[in-house]
Amino acid sequence: MTVLHETVEVARPVEEVFAYISDFTTTEEWDATATSARKLSPGAIAVGTQFEVVCALPVGSVTLLYTMEKLQDNALIVLNGRCAFFEVRDTITLSRTATGTRIDYRAEFQFKPLVSSVAARSSKGLQSMGRESVAGLAQALEDKFQLKEPSRFTRAADRLVFPGVMMFSRMGYTRGRKHFNPMSASVKNKHMLITGASSGLGYAAALELARRGAALTLVMRDRRKAENTVAEIQRETGNPEIHVEIADLSLMSDVDALVARLLKGGRPIDVLINNAGALFNPRAETSEGLEQSFALLLLSPYRLTEGLKPLLVKSPSPRVINVVSGGMYSQKLDVAALQMPDNADYSGSVAYARQKRALMVMTQEWAKEWADEGIVVNAMHPGWADTPGVRESLPQFRRLTRSVLRSAEEGADTIVWLAVATEAGDASGELFLDREIRPPHLVKSTREPVGERERLLELLRGFRTPDEMASSAVSQSTGR
Repeated sequence: MTVLHETVEVARPVEEVFAYISDFTTTEEWDATATSARKLSPGAIAVGTQFEVVCALPVGSVTLLYTMEKLQDNALIVLNGRCAFFEVRDTITLSRTATGTRIDYRAEFQFKPLVSSVAARSSKGLQSMGRESVAGLAQALEDKFQLKEPSRFTRAADRLVFPGVMMFSRMGYTRGRKHFNPMSASVKNKHMLITGASSGLGYAAALELARRGAALTLVMRDRRKAENTVAEIQRETGNPEIHVEIADLSLMSDVDALVARLLKGGRPIDVLINNAGALFNPRAETSEGLEQSFALLLLSPYRLTEGLKPLLVKSPSPRVINVVSGGMYSQKLDVAALQMPDNADYSGSVAYARQKRALMVMTQEWAKEWADEGIVVNAMHPGWADTPGVRESLPQFRRLTRSVLRSAEEGADTIVWLAVATEAGDASGELFLDREIRPPHLVKSTREPVGERERLLELLRGFRTPDEMASSAVSQSTGR
Protein backbone atom coordinates (compact mmCIF):
# COMPACT_ATOMS: atom_id res chain seq x y z
CA MET A 1 0.00 0.00 0.00
CA THR A 2 1.14 3.53 -0.81
CA VAL A 3 -0.11 6.31 1.46
CA LEU A 4 -0.21 10.01 0.64
CA HIS A 5 -0.88 12.27 3.60
CA GLU A 6 -1.03 16.07 3.52
CA THR A 7 -2.55 18.78 5.70
CA VAL A 8 -3.31 22.40 4.94
CA GLU A 9 -5.23 25.29 6.43
CA VAL A 10 -7.43 27.67 4.44
CA ALA A 11 -9.21 30.88 5.39
CA ARG A 12 -12.68 29.64 4.50
CA PRO A 13 -15.63 28.55 6.67
CA VAL A 14 -15.72 24.79 7.14
CA GLU A 15 -19.23 24.68 5.65
CA GLU A 16 -17.97 26.09 2.34
CA VAL A 17 -14.90 23.84 2.31
CA PHE A 18 -17.08 20.78 2.90
CA ALA A 19 -19.51 21.75 0.15
CA TYR A 20 -16.69 22.31 -2.35
CA ILE A 21 -14.73 19.11 -1.68
CA SER A 22 -17.69 16.76 -1.23
CA ASP A 23 -18.74 17.60 -4.78
CA PHE A 24 -15.92 15.56 -6.26
CA THR A 25 -16.47 17.01 -9.72
CA THR A 26 -14.31 19.87 -8.47
CA THR A 27 -11.24 17.62 -8.62
CA GLU A 28 -10.66 18.73 -12.20
CA GLU A 29 -10.12 22.25 -10.83
CA TRP A 30 -7.45 21.41 -8.26
CA ASP A 31 -6.12 17.84 -8.61
CA ALA A 32 -2.70 17.63 -10.23
CA THR A 33 -3.71 14.85 -12.63
CA ALA A 34 -7.50 15.12 -13.08
CA THR A 35 -8.49 16.32 -16.54
CA SER A 36 -12.26 15.90 -16.21
CA ALA A 37 -14.79 14.86 -13.61
CA ARG A 38 -18.53 14.33 -13.60
CA LYS A 39 -21.21 13.19 -11.19
CA LEU A 40 -22.91 9.98 -12.30
CA SER A 41 -25.66 9.71 -9.68
CA PRO A 42 -28.75 11.93 -9.66
CA GLY A 43 -29.84 13.81 -6.57
CA ALA A 44 -28.03 15.50 -3.72
CA ILE A 45 -24.55 14.26 -2.84
CA ALA A 46 -24.84 11.48 -0.26
CA VAL A 47 -23.41 8.11 0.70
CA GLY A 48 -23.47 6.04 -2.49
CA THR A 49 -23.08 8.97 -4.90
CA GLN A 50 -20.72 8.06 -7.73
CA PHE A 51 -18.28 10.21 -9.68
CA GLU A 52 -16.19 9.55 -12.77
CA VAL A 53 -12.75 11.16 -12.76
CA VAL A 54 -10.35 10.98 -15.71
CA CYS A 55 -6.69 11.34 -14.74
CA ALA A 56 -3.70 11.88 -16.99
CA LEU A 57 -0.81 9.41 -16.93
CA PRO A 58 2.70 9.88 -18.33
CA VAL A 59 1.31 7.97 -21.30
CA GLY A 60 -2.45 8.10 -21.87
CA SER A 61 -5.05 8.41 -19.13
CA VAL A 62 -7.06 6.36 -16.66
CA THR A 63 -10.72 6.59 -15.67
CA LEU A 64 -11.59 6.15 -12.01
CA LEU A 65 -15.01 5.38 -10.58
CA TYR A 66 -15.39 6.96 -7.15
CA THR A 67 -18.14 6.07 -4.68
CA MET A 68 -18.96 8.12 -1.59
CA GLU A 69 -18.47 5.80 1.41
CA LYS A 70 -18.92 8.22 4.32
CA LEU A 71 -20.20 11.76 4.58
CA GLN A 72 -20.43 13.63 7.86
CA ASP A 73 -21.53 17.24 7.47
CA ASN A 74 -18.62 19.67 7.73
CA ALA A 75 -16.36 16.99 9.22
CA LEU A 76 -15.58 13.91 7.11
CA ILE A 77 -15.56 12.81 3.47
CA VAL A 78 -14.51 9.28 2.48
CA LEU A 79 -14.48 8.08 -1.13
CA ASN A 80 -13.39 4.80 -2.67
CA GLY A 81 -11.99 4.89 -6.18
CA ARG A 82 -11.09 2.08 -8.53
CA CYS A 83 -9.74 1.58 -12.01
CA ALA A 84 -7.93 -1.11 -13.97
CA PHE A 85 -4.59 -0.51 -12.21
CA PHE A 86 -5.36 0.35 -8.59
CA GLU A 87 -7.88 1.12 -5.91
CA VAL A 88 -7.70 4.24 -3.75
CA ARG A 89 -9.41 5.34 -0.56
CA ASP A 90 -9.52 9.10 0.01
CA THR A 91 -10.22 10.23 3.58
CA ILE A 92 -10.66 13.98 4.05
CA THR A 93 -11.09 15.23 7.60
CA LEU A 94 -12.11 18.83 8.24
CA SER A 95 -11.83 20.81 11.46
CA ARG A 96 -12.73 24.38 12.25
CA THR A 97 -9.90 26.73 13.24
CA ALA A 98 -9.75 30.30 14.50
CA THR A 99 -9.06 31.55 10.98
CA GLY A 100 -10.89 29.03 8.82
CA THR A 101 -10.55 25.30 8.20
CA ARG A 102 -7.87 22.64 8.58
CA ILE A 103 -7.91 19.95 5.87
CA ASP A 104 -6.34 16.56 6.54
CA TYR A 105 -6.13 14.62 3.26
CA ARG A 106 -5.12 10.94 3.24
CA ALA A 107 -5.07 8.77 0.11
CA GLU A 108 -4.34 5.04 0.38
CA PHE A 109 -3.40 3.34 -2.91
CA GLN A 110 -3.62 -0.42 -3.38
CA PHE A 111 -2.02 -1.32 -6.72
CA LYS A 112 -2.84 -4.41 -8.74
CA PRO A 113 -0.07 -7.07 -8.87
CA LEU A 114 0.88 -6.29 -12.47
CA VAL A 115 1.75 -2.67 -11.67
CA SER A 116 2.77 -2.90 -8.00
CA SER A 117 6.50 -3.02 -8.76
CA VAL A 118 6.26 0.05 -10.99
CA ALA A 119 4.23 1.85 -8.32
CA ALA A 120 6.86 1.06 -5.68
CA ARG A 121 9.55 2.69 -7.83
CA SER A 122 7.26 5.69 -8.38
CA SER A 123 6.59 6.37 -4.70
CA LYS A 124 8.44 9.70 -4.67
CA GLY A 125 6.54 10.83 -7.74
CA LEU A 126 3.24 9.91 -6.11
CA GLN A 127 4.18 11.82 -2.96
CA SER A 128 5.02 14.86 -5.05
CA MET A 129 1.71 14.53 -6.88
CA GLY A 130 -0.13 14.43 -3.56
CA ARG A 131 1.56 17.60 -2.34
CA GLU A 132 0.80 19.34 -5.61
CA SER A 133 -2.86 18.30 -5.49
CA VAL A 134 -3.42 19.51 -1.92
CA ALA A 135 -1.63 22.77 -2.74
CA GLY A 136 -3.99 23.12 -5.70
CA LEU A 137 -6.95 22.50 -3.41
CA ALA A 138 -5.73 25.17 -1.00
CA GLN A 139 -5.27 27.64 -3.85
CA ALA A 140 -8.77 26.90 -5.16
CA LEU A 141 -10.30 27.49 -1.73
CA GLU A 142 -8.31 30.64 -1.01
CA ASP A 143 -10.05 32.04 -4.12
CA LYS A 144 -7.72 34.97 -4.72
CA PHE A 145 -7.68 34.82 -8.49
CA GLN A 146 -7.29 37.90 -10.63
CA LEU A 147 -9.43 38.69 -13.64
CA LYS A 148 -7.39 37.57 -16.61
CA GLU A 149 -6.49 39.96 -19.36
CA PRO A 150 -6.96 38.65 -22.92
CA SER A 151 -3.98 36.55 -23.90
CA ARG A 152 -1.63 37.56 -26.69
CA PHE A 153 -3.10 34.76 -28.79
CA THR A 154 -6.66 35.98 -28.21
CA ARG A 155 -5.81 39.58 -29.11
CA ALA A 156 -4.05 38.48 -32.28
CA ALA A 157 -6.93 36.19 -33.26
CA ASP A 158 -9.48 38.98 -32.79
CA ARG A 159 -7.39 41.45 -34.79
CA LEU A 160 -7.27 38.99 -37.68
CA VAL A 161 -11.06 38.46 -37.36
CA PHE A 162 -11.31 34.98 -38.91
CA PRO A 163 -9.21 33.23 -36.24
CA GLY A 164 -11.23 35.10 -33.63
CA VAL A 165 -14.48 33.86 -35.11
CA MET A 166 -13.13 30.31 -35.22
CA MET A 167 -12.75 30.54 -31.43
CA PHE A 168 -16.57 30.39 -31.32
CA SER A 169 -16.24 26.65 -32.05
CA ARG A 170 -15.58 23.79 -29.65
CA MET A 171 -11.90 24.28 -30.39
CA GLY A 172 -12.08 27.70 -28.74
CA TYR A 173 -13.67 26.29 -25.62
CA THR A 174 -11.18 23.41 -25.43
CA ARG A 175 -8.32 25.88 -25.68
CA GLY A 176 -9.87 28.26 -23.17
CA ARG A 177 -10.65 25.73 -20.44
CA LYS A 178 -6.97 24.86 -20.10
CA HIS A 179 -6.54 28.24 -18.44
CA PHE A 180 -9.72 28.37 -16.34
CA ASN A 181 -9.35 29.19 -12.66
CA PRO A 182 -11.24 27.14 -10.06
CA MET A 183 -14.66 28.40 -8.95
CA SER A 184 -14.97 27.73 -5.23
CA ALA A 185 -17.04 30.80 -4.30
CA SER A 186 -20.19 29.77 -2.47
CA VAL A 187 -23.52 30.69 -4.04
CA LYS A 188 -25.61 28.67 -1.60
CA ASN A 189 -29.05 30.30 -1.29
CA LYS A 190 -28.08 33.22 -3.51
CA HIS A 191 -31.17 34.21 -5.47
CA MET A 192 -30.66 34.04 -9.23
CA LEU A 193 -33.32 34.75 -11.83
CA ILE A 194 -32.89 33.15 -15.26
CA THR A 195 -35.08 33.79 -18.28
CA GLY A 196 -35.51 31.14 -20.98
CA ALA A 197 -34.45 28.20 -18.81
CA SER A 198 -36.46 25.37 -20.38
CA SER A 199 -33.72 24.22 -22.77
CA GLY A 200 -30.37 25.04 -24.29
CA LEU A 201 -28.06 27.51 -22.58
CA GLY A 202 -30.62 28.56 -19.99
CA TYR A 203 -31.29 25.02 -18.85
CA ALA A 204 -27.59 24.15 -18.76
CA ALA A 205 -26.83 27.24 -16.68
CA ALA A 206 -29.78 26.60 -14.35
CA LEU A 207 -28.72 22.99 -13.79
CA GLU A 208 -25.15 23.94 -12.90
CA LEU A 209 -26.16 26.84 -10.65
CA ALA A 210 -28.69 24.61 -8.89
CA ARG A 211 -25.97 22.00 -8.39
CA ARG A 212 -23.90 24.69 -6.69
CA GLY A 213 -26.75 25.47 -4.30
CA ALA A 214 -28.20 28.68 -5.73
CA ALA A 215 -31.88 29.48 -5.18
CA LEU A 216 -33.34 29.86 -8.67
CA THR A 217 -36.34 31.63 -10.12
CA LEU A 218 -36.84 30.37 -13.67
CA VAL A 219 -38.95 32.45 -16.03
CA MET A 220 -40.65 30.36 -18.70
CA ARG A 221 -43.66 30.67 -20.97
CA ASP A 222 -45.18 27.19 -20.88
CA ARG A 223 -46.39 26.02 -17.46
CA ARG A 224 -46.24 22.29 -18.22
CA LYS A 225 -42.73 22.55 -19.61
CA ALA A 226 -41.75 24.68 -16.61
CA GLU A 227 -43.02 22.08 -14.16
CA ASN A 228 -41.10 19.35 -15.98
CA THR A 229 -37.95 21.48 -16.00
CA VAL A 230 -38.14 22.13 -12.26
CA ALA A 231 -38.70 18.42 -11.59
CA GLU A 232 -35.68 17.48 -13.73
CA ILE A 233 -33.37 20.00 -12.04
CA GLN A 234 -34.49 18.99 -8.57
CA ARG A 235 -34.09 15.31 -9.42
CA GLU A 236 -30.58 15.83 -10.78
CA THR A 237 -29.30 18.19 -8.08
CA GLY A 238 -31.42 17.56 -5.00
CA ASN A 239 -31.84 21.34 -4.71
CA PRO A 240 -35.39 22.18 -3.55
CA GLU A 241 -34.97 25.94 -4.06
CA ILE A 242 -36.13 26.01 -7.69
CA HIS A 243 -39.11 28.23 -8.38
CA VAL A 244 -40.99 29.26 -11.51
CA GLU A 245 -42.57 32.40 -12.86
CA ILE A 246 -44.76 32.05 -15.94
CA ALA A 247 -44.50 34.87 -18.47
CA ASP A 248 -44.37 35.34 -22.23
CA LEU A 249 -41.45 37.74 -22.35
CA SER A 250 -42.27 38.86 -25.88
CA LEU A 251 -45.33 40.60 -24.40
CA MET A 252 -44.63 43.77 -22.46
CA SER A 253 -47.82 43.28 -20.46
CA ASP A 254 -46.40 39.97 -19.21
CA VAL A 255 -43.01 41.55 -18.47
CA ASP A 256 -44.63 44.35 -16.48
CA ALA A 257 -46.82 41.87 -14.59
CA LEU A 258 -43.78 39.72 -13.80
CA VAL A 259 -41.89 42.74 -12.48
CA ALA A 260 -44.87 43.72 -10.35
CA ARG A 261 -45.11 40.22 -8.84
CA LEU A 262 -41.43 40.08 -8.02
CA LEU A 263 -41.39 43.58 -6.54
CA LYS A 264 -44.37 42.68 -4.38
CA GLY A 265 -42.54 39.58 -3.16
CA GLY A 266 -39.58 41.78 -2.29
CA ARG A 267 -36.90 39.10 -2.42
CA PRO A 268 -33.48 40.54 -3.34
CA ILE A 269 -32.02 39.34 -6.63
CA ASP A 270 -28.31 38.55 -6.49
CA VAL A 271 -27.95 37.63 -10.17
CA LEU A 272 -30.24 38.42 -13.10
CA ILE A 273 -29.52 36.40 -16.25
CA ASN A 274 -31.23 37.72 -19.38
CA ASN A 275 -31.04 34.63 -21.56
CA ALA A 276 -34.48 34.23 -23.21
CA GLY A 277 -34.27 34.41 -26.97
CA ALA A 278 -35.29 33.00 -30.31
CA LEU A 279 -34.56 33.61 -33.97
CA PHE A 280 -37.72 34.28 -35.95
CA ASN A 281 -38.15 33.30 -39.59
CA PRO A 282 -40.38 34.46 -41.18
CA ARG A 283 -41.03 37.89 -39.67
CA ALA A 284 -43.90 38.03 -37.21
CA GLU A 285 -45.44 40.46 -34.78
CA THR A 286 -46.58 39.89 -31.22
CA SER A 287 -50.20 40.36 -30.21
CA GLU A 288 -49.11 43.81 -28.99
CA GLY A 289 -48.06 44.81 -32.51
CA LEU A 290 -44.28 44.63 -32.06
CA GLU A 291 -41.79 42.84 -34.27
CA GLN A 292 -40.95 39.68 -32.30
CA SER A 293 -37.16 39.99 -32.35
CA PHE A 294 -37.25 43.54 -31.04
CA ALA A 295 -39.82 42.65 -28.38
CA LEU A 296 -38.18 39.51 -27.00
CA LEU A 297 -34.48 40.20 -27.45
CA LEU A 298 -34.20 43.89 -26.57
CA LEU A 299 -37.28 45.61 -25.18
CA SER A 300 -38.08 42.73 -22.83
CA PRO A 301 -34.66 42.49 -21.12
CA TYR A 302 -34.53 46.28 -20.97
CA ARG A 303 -37.86 46.53 -19.15
CA LEU A 304 -37.15 43.53 -16.96
CA THR A 305 -33.74 44.78 -15.87
CA GLU A 306 -34.90 48.35 -15.26
CA GLY A 307 -37.97 47.11 -13.42
CA LEU A 308 -36.04 44.74 -11.16
CA LYS A 309 -33.36 47.24 -10.23
CA PRO A 310 -34.94 47.84 -6.76
CA LEU A 311 -34.43 44.13 -6.01
CA LEU A 312 -30.90 44.13 -7.40
CA VAL A 313 -29.79 46.98 -5.15
CA LYS A 314 -31.02 44.99 -2.14
CA SER A 315 -28.29 42.42 -2.82
CA PRO A 316 -24.84 43.00 -1.32
CA SER A 317 -23.16 42.19 -4.65
CA PRO A 318 -25.69 42.22 -7.51
CA ARG A 319 -24.83 41.09 -11.01
CA VAL A 320 -26.64 41.29 -14.34
CA ILE A 321 -25.61 38.94 -17.15
CA ASN A 322 -26.86 39.59 -20.67
CA VAL A 323 -26.55 36.72 -23.14
CA VAL A 324 -25.72 38.13 -26.56
CA SER A 325 -24.45 36.47 -29.72
CA GLY A 326 -21.39 36.37 -31.91
CA GLY A 327 -23.75 37.36 -34.71
CA MET A 328 -23.74 40.91 -33.35
CA TYR A 329 -20.22 41.28 -34.75
CA SER A 330 -21.84 41.61 -38.18
CA GLN A 331 -24.09 44.53 -37.22
CA LYS A 332 -23.74 48.08 -35.97
CA LEU A 333 -26.25 49.86 -33.78
CA ASP A 334 -28.96 51.35 -36.00
CA VAL A 335 -31.90 52.47 -33.88
CA ALA A 336 -34.14 53.20 -36.85
CA ALA A 337 -33.71 49.62 -38.11
CA LEU A 338 -34.35 47.75 -34.86
CA GLN A 339 -37.88 46.82 -35.91
CA MET A 340 -37.32 45.43 -39.39
CA PRO A 341 -40.19 46.01 -41.82
CA ASP A 342 -42.10 43.18 -43.44
CA ASN A 343 -40.49 43.08 -46.86
CA ALA A 344 -38.25 40.92 -49.00
CA ASP A 345 -35.14 42.16 -47.17
CA TYR A 346 -36.18 40.69 -43.82
CA SER A 347 -33.71 38.23 -42.33
CA GLY A 348 -34.25 36.58 -38.99
CA SER A 349 -30.50 36.29 -38.46
CA VAL A 350 -29.96 39.98 -39.12
CA ALA A 351 -32.87 40.96 -36.87
CA TYR A 352 -31.45 38.76 -34.12
CA ALA A 353 -27.95 40.20 -34.47
CA ARG A 354 -29.21 43.80 -34.39
CA GLN A 355 -31.05 43.29 -31.11
CA LYS A 356 -28.01 41.61 -29.57
CA ARG A 357 -25.83 44.52 -30.67
CA ALA A 358 -28.24 46.90 -28.96
CA LEU A 359 -28.28 44.75 -25.81
CA MET A 360 -24.48 44.89 -25.74
CA VAL A 361 -24.71 48.67 -25.85
CA MET A 362 -27.20 48.62 -22.98
CA THR A 363 -24.79 46.40 -21.03
CA GLN A 364 -22.18 49.13 -21.29
CA GLU A 365 -24.64 51.90 -20.46
CA TRP A 366 -26.05 50.12 -17.39
CA ALA A 367 -22.53 49.40 -16.18
CA LYS A 368 -21.73 53.13 -16.24
CA GLU A 369 -25.06 54.30 -14.83
CA TRP A 370 -25.18 51.80 -11.97
CA ALA A 371 -21.51 51.62 -10.99
CA ASP A 372 -22.00 53.81 -7.91
CA GLU A 373 -24.77 51.47 -6.72
CA GLY A 374 -22.51 48.43 -6.94
CA ILE A 375 -24.40 46.66 -9.73
CA VAL A 376 -22.05 44.73 -12.00
CA VAL A 377 -23.37 44.34 -15.56
CA ASN A 378 -21.64 42.19 -18.16
CA ALA A 379 -22.48 40.39 -21.38
CA MET A 380 -21.33 37.05 -22.71
CA HIS A 381 -21.72 35.17 -25.91
CA PRO A 382 -21.68 31.38 -25.96
CA GLY A 383 -19.87 30.80 -29.21
CA TRP A 384 -21.45 28.27 -31.56
CA ALA A 385 -23.45 25.95 -29.33
CA ASP A 386 -25.62 23.03 -30.39
CA THR A 387 -28.92 24.08 -28.82
CA PRO A 388 -32.56 23.46 -29.79
CA GLY A 389 -32.71 27.06 -31.00
CA VAL A 390 -29.88 26.49 -33.46
CA ARG A 391 -31.35 23.18 -34.61
CA GLU A 392 -34.76 24.75 -35.27
CA SER A 393 -33.80 28.18 -36.61
CA LEU A 394 -30.48 27.57 -38.38
CA PRO A 395 -30.62 24.00 -39.74
CA GLN A 396 -28.26 24.68 -42.65
CA PHE A 397 -25.69 26.35 -40.40
CA ARG A 398 -25.90 23.39 -38.03
CA ARG A 399 -25.39 20.89 -40.86
CA LEU A 400 -22.22 22.72 -41.91
CA THR A 401 -20.78 23.22 -38.43
CA ARG A 402 -22.14 20.28 -36.44
CA SER A 403 -18.74 18.68 -35.98
CA VAL A 404 -17.33 21.81 -34.29
CA LEU A 405 -20.34 23.01 -32.30
CA ARG A 406 -20.04 23.30 -28.55
CA SER A 407 -22.40 21.51 -26.22
CA ALA A 408 -24.99 23.59 -24.40
CA GLU A 409 -22.97 23.10 -21.20
CA GLU A 410 -19.82 24.44 -22.86
CA GLY A 411 -21.74 27.39 -24.27
CA ALA A 412 -23.26 28.17 -20.86
CA ASP A 413 -19.99 27.91 -18.94
CA THR A 414 -19.29 31.64 -19.03
CA ILE A 415 -22.81 32.42 -17.79
CA VAL A 416 -22.09 30.28 -14.73
CA TRP A 417 -18.65 31.83 -14.28
CA LEU A 418 -20.04 35.37 -14.43
CA ALA A 419 -22.65 34.40 -11.83
CA VAL A 420 -20.29 32.57 -9.46
CA ALA A 421 -16.63 33.54 -9.75
CA THR A 422 -15.31 36.12 -7.31
CA GLU A 423 -13.04 37.74 -9.90
CA ALA A 424 -15.94 38.12 -12.36
CA GLY A 425 -17.22 40.89 -10.10
CA ASP A 426 -14.11 42.96 -10.85
CA ALA A 427 -15.27 43.87 -14.36
CA SER A 428 -18.39 45.65 -15.57
CA GLY A 429 -19.58 46.66 -19.01
CA GLU A 430 -17.51 43.98 -20.70
CA LEU A 431 -18.16 41.19 -23.19
CA PHE A 432 -16.87 37.73 -22.31
CA LEU A 433 -16.27 34.52 -24.23
CA ASP A 434 -14.76 31.53 -22.42
CA ARG A 435 -14.23 33.59 -19.24
CA GLU A 436 -12.07 36.05 -21.17
CA ILE A 437 -12.81 39.68 -22.02
CA ARG A 438 -13.38 40.08 -25.73
CA PRO A 439 -13.78 43.25 -27.81
CA PRO A 440 -17.36 44.29 -28.62
CA HIS A 441 -16.30 45.01 -32.22
CA LEU A 442 -14.04 43.06 -34.56
CA VAL A 443 -14.24 45.53 -37.44
CA LYS A 444 -14.57 49.33 -37.44
CA SER A 445 -17.66 49.28 -39.65
CA THR A 446 -19.83 48.01 -36.78
CA ARG A 447 -19.08 50.98 -34.53
CA GLU A 448 -22.14 53.17 -34.12
CA PRO A 449 -22.17 56.79 -35.33
CA VAL A 450 -22.09 59.66 -32.86
CA GLY A 451 -25.40 60.10 -31.07
CA GLU A 452 -26.75 56.62 -31.80
CA ARG A 453 -26.40 55.43 -28.21
CA GLU A 454 -28.38 58.41 -27.00
CA ARG A 455 -31.07 57.62 -29.56
CA LEU A 456 -31.23 54.03 -28.29
CA LEU A 457 -31.63 55.19 -24.69
CA GLU A 458 -34.31 57.67 -25.72
CA LEU A 459 -36.20 54.99 -27.65
CA LEU A 460 -36.16 52.41 -24.87
CA ARG A 461 -36.91 54.81 -22.04
CA GLY A 462 -39.91 56.27 -23.79
CA PHE A 463 -41.16 53.24 -25.70
CA ARG A 464 -44.85 52.43 -25.49
CA THR A 465 -46.63 49.57 -27.21
CA PRO A 466 -49.69 50.40 -29.33
CA ASP A 467 -51.86 49.03 -26.51
CA GLU A 468 -50.10 51.24 -23.96
CA MET A 469 -50.49 54.31 -26.15
CA ALA A 470 -54.18 53.56 -26.66
CA SER A 471 -54.67 53.08 -22.92
CA SER A 472 -52.86 56.34 -22.22
CA ALA A 473 -55.01 58.18 -24.76
CA VAL A 474 -58.19 56.83 -23.15
CA SER A 475 -56.98 57.87 -19.71
CA GLN A 476 -56.22 61.38 -20.91
CA SER A 477 -59.56 61.75 -22.67
CA THR A 478 -61.46 60.67 -19.55
CA GLY A 479 -59.38 62.87 -17.29
CA ARG A 480 -57.85 59.98 -15.33
